[in-house]
Amino acid sequence: MATVLVVDDEPIVREVVVRYLQREGHTTLEADHGDRARELLERETPDIVVLDVMLPGTDGLELCRWIRARSELPVILLTARGEEADRIVGLELGADDYVTKPFSPRELAVRVRTVLRRSAPAQDVETRLSFGEVEIDTRTRDVYKGGIGVRLTAKEFDLLAFLARNPRRVFGRDQLMSRVWGYEAALDTGTVTVHVRRLREKIETNPSEPEHLQTVWGVGYRLVP
Repeated sequence: MATVLVVDDEPIVREVVVRYLQREGHTTLEADHGDRARELLERETPDIVVLDVMLPGTDGLELCRWIRARSELPVILLTARGEEADRIVGLELGADDYVTKPFSPRELAVRVRTVLRRSAPAQDVETRLSFGEVEIDTRTRDVYKGGIGVRLTAKEFDLLAFLARNPRRVFGRDQLMSRVWGYEAALDTGTVTVHVRRLREKIETNPSEPEHLQTVWGVGYRLVP
């Protein structure tokens, strides 16, 4: 079981989320604003952060940026229904997932479990994958390009490793949401587009003309060694 930091300025939301996560066996930490959350993160070592975007003081997006600049700690954003811009910006900043309010505590618990599982060290038989200048160690979850380490979020790593294990095979966004995120296609598949764009910026020599992580128009994406 994991330690989950829950950051939300609404006491009722925090109470419901914390109670449900504890019922699932997790240990929880709580913060009602961004500055308090930052203090906790500097002192404690949670395994994942559930983070509301709309916070007094340091808002959730700024806190997500601060977290990602220092670590690969998984982050799930809580966003208001219809606030697509917040979701896209959050994913661009490196959030691993998001849940829109109002949400089911059971759904959030599933998201937490899924993100934690996918961010844990892999136990693959094939521990090293490579293409071009890129090398992937699935055991340690390290990625190198030209011998230099590349920092990826947990979900970026999962997506890259999945495509690298299935070279040249084309996957639609719905398929990637199911196979990599573990969710059905009802979830916004724009999440996949954002992660592909971020991966290209990190592993491609020319992200605007990707050599390896290619788009097959009208179908989806594939990785070409």
